[in-house]
Amino acid sequence: MRLIIHRTGKPYPVKHYVNMLIVILFTALVLDFLISYASISIVKQQSGRSLRDTADLYINRINHDFAYINHYMGWSLANDQIIETMDENASDSAEFLKSNTQLHQRFTELQRNYGQAYQFFIYLKNKDFFLNCAPLSIGYPDYLELKRQIISYSEDKDVYDKFYSRWTPVLVRNKYYIVNIVPYHDRYLICLISADELIRPLQSIDMGKNGSVSLVDEQGINISTPIRVDETQALDTAKPSPFGLAHSRAAVTSRFSDASFSVQMIARYGTFEKIMIAQLVIILLALMIAIVLCIVMLYFNKRVLRPIQSFSDTLARWNEESAALDFKNSKIIELEQASQQFKHLIGQIRRFKIDMYEQELEKQRIQLDYMKLQINPHFFLNCLTSMYSMAQMQMYGEIERMAMSTTQYFRYIFQNGHNFVRLQDEIEHVRIYLDIQRHRYRNAFAYHISQDAETGDIRIPPLVLQTFIENAVKYAVSRVTEANITLSVSSEMPDDLAKITISDSGPGFPPDVLEQLKHGEPLNAENGNRIGMMNTIQRLELLYKGQASVSFSNREGGGAEVTIIIPVSPPEAID
Repeated sequence: MRLIIHRTGKPYPVKHYVNMLIVILFTALVLDFLISYASISIVKQQSGRSLRDTADLYINRINHDFAYINHYMGWSLANDQIIETMDENASDSAEFLKSNTQLHQRFTELQRNYGQAYQFFIYLKNKDFFLNCAPLSIGYPDYLELKRQIISYSEDKDVYDKFYSRWTPVLVRNKYYIVNIVPYHDRYLICLISADELIRPLQSIDMGKNGSVSLVDEQGINISTPIRVDETQALDTAKPSPFGLAHSRAAVTSRFSDASFSVQMIARYGTFEKIMIAQLVIILLALMIAIVLCIVMLYFNKRVLRPIQSFSDTLARWNEESAALDFKNSKIIELEQASQQFKHLIGQIRRFKIDMYEQELEKQRIQLDYMKLQINPHFFLNCLTSMYSMAQMQMYGEIERMAMSTTQYFRYIFQNGHNFVRLQDEIEHVRIYLDIQRHRYRNAFAYHISQDAETGDIRIPPLVLQTFIENAVKYAVSRVTEANITLSVSSEMPDDLAKITISDSGPGFPPDVLEQLKHGEPLNAENGNRIGMMNTIQRLELLYKGQASVSFSNREGGGAEVTIIIPVSPPEAID
C-alpha cells in the first residue's frame, strides 16, 4: 500500500504564517474599533428614535384628551340648558344654585375620567360670576390670580382667536399652567392643568445622568420644573470630550397640536465613552496575547497548526445541506471541544431557522387579530351618554332595552376569538347595532335585512358587515330626512360564491373617494377616518387569499352601495 501525498500549494515557513497572523490581527483590531464606533452611533440613533416614539405616543394621548375636553366645554356652552339657566337667573336664586350644583356634578365626573390635575371654571361676565365647577386642587392665592387674569382676558376682543381650541401656557404666581378658554357670547368655560403635572409621566423615564424632560413655549423658554436643576446646569456646562460621539446628547422636541408649547427630551450618553475605552483596552490586551501566542506557535507548529488546518479543511467542506461532519480525532483537547461545539452550533442554527419561521407565522396571525379587533371607543361612550340622557328623562324601559342591546353588542365582540363566524350570527350582530343607533337617533332611519334561507351557515370574518354598516349610518343618517339602510345576502352566484349588498339613501361616496376605492388606492386615514374600511379590505384579502372582492358605487337614485363577493366555503388553512 502506497501513501500518496498531494501538494496543493507552495509551502512556507512558520515565520510567514506568524507574520500573516500579525497583519490579520492588526486589521481585525482596526475593523473592530470601527465596528464598535459604528455600533455606538447606531445605538445612539435608536435611543433617540425610541425617545421620539415615546414622546409622540404620550403627545397623541394628551392631544386626544385636549380635543375631547375642548369639544365638551364648547358643546356645554352652546347647548347645555344648565348654563343657560344660570345665566338667566340671579346668582342667589334657587334655580341658579340648583343648576350650579348640576354643573359641578357633571364636570366632577369629567375630572374623574381625565385626572384630578385638570381644573374647570365657569365665568359669567354679565353677572361677574367666577367659580370652579369641579373639585379644586390649586391654592387660594393661585385661584385669585387666575380669576384676575381670566377676567382681563375676557375684556380682550380677540379672546376667541387667542384661546379657543388653543391650549396656552400662562404664568400664575411664578408657576406655569396650561389653560384653554372657551368663550360663547358672555359665558366662558376654562380648563386648567399645571405644566408640571402634564409632563410628570415623561419625567419618570431614565434620561441619563444629565438628561432632562420639560415643556417649552414657542420661544424655547422652560415652563415646567426640570427633574433636577443641577442636572440641567451640568448639561449646559459639560466640557467637550475627544469621544464626541460617545458623550454627545440626543435632543427630541415634539409639539402638541392646537397648543403653543412642546415637549423637549434631552438624553445623555456618557456611558458610551466608557464602553469605548473598555473596548480599546480589551483589543490591546488581545493583541499582546496574540503576539505571545505567535512566539509559542514556533514550537507547536507540528502539534497545533497541522491539526488546525485539518479542522479548517473539514469546516470548509460544510454547507447547510451537507450530511454530518466527520472530524478526525486530535490530541488537542481544545479542537475536540471546538468540534463538539460546532456540531452543537449547527443544530442550534437549524432550530433557530425553524423558530424564526414560526415567529413570522405568529406575527401574521397577530396582525390579523389586531386589525380584526379594533374598536372605536366613541361608540361605547355614545351608548353611555344615550342611557344617561334616557335616565334624565326617566325612560326606564328604553334604558333596559338599550343596556341589553349594548351588552349583546360587546359580548359578541369580546367573546369572538375565531377568524370566521356564521353569517347568521354576524347579521344578528348588525341588527343589534342598528337597533342601538335607532335609539340614539330617535328613529331617524329605517333598515331592512333580507337573506336567502341557505346563507345562514356561510362562514364570514367577524365585524366585516358592521364596518360598512357603520359607514352607512355615519354618512347617510341625518335628522332632516329619514334614511333607509338595506342589507341583502344572496347565494345565486356562479362558482360557489355569495353576494352581500349594503346600500343606503344618503348622499353617497364623494367623487374623489369613490375614484380611489374603485382603483384600489389607499384612502387617507388621517385622524383615524376610514381606517375601519381599509382594515376590512386588507382582512378579506389576507383571509380569503385574493378570492374575495369588494366593490363600491353610488346608486342612481342617490346613496352609496357596497357589494362584497365571498366564497361560500372559507380557505382550508383557516379555522
